[in-house]
Amino acid sequence: MIDFFPQEHIHISKKKVFGLCDSPTSSEEPAFLSENNGKEWIAVVHNYRQESISFVPIDHCVELLKEDGSMDNRCDCCLFHHTTIIFVELKQRGMKGSKWIKQGEKQLRSTISHFEREEQAQLFDLKKAYIANSSKPLFRSSQAVRMQRFFNETGYSLRIENRIKDL
Repeated sequence: MIDFFPQEHIHISKKKVFGLCDSPTSSEEPAFLSENNGKEWIAVVHNYRQESISFVPIDHCVELLKEDGSMDNRCDCCLFHHTTIIFVELKQRGMKGSKWIKQGEKQLRSTISHFEREEQAQLFDLKKAYIANSSKPLFRSSQAVRMQRFFNETGYSLRIENRIKDL
């Protein structure tokens, strides 16, 4: 059994707007929630009703192992509120073309695959995934086929943008 919600790593925000960050200086540090410094935010969460939104870092906090015992791909974090869960991959770099999207999708698919094998997955009715890139914040409509395929294969709605609004 994998615990995707380790209590020691859960952070809660009721702020109207807060950010999701990943350390640009260390690849070994987990993603974190920030309520103050908008400069370091990769994804911006809009919590219009100011409800309690829970945040959990996944990469560097939750072990997802392949059958051979090596570490599997993991997305950076997830948000959850009532029966909604959102897995998020944070990107800070401007990779050429859509390489960052392909890499983010691979990390999300792996994390979701592990999560869906756990009983905890049954607690959520609305399931989403985001690939957020601070260097390329605008949604790319040319990814519609990719997003539909992702939904068909995982049951999760995929968005490629850095604004998370529908919690």
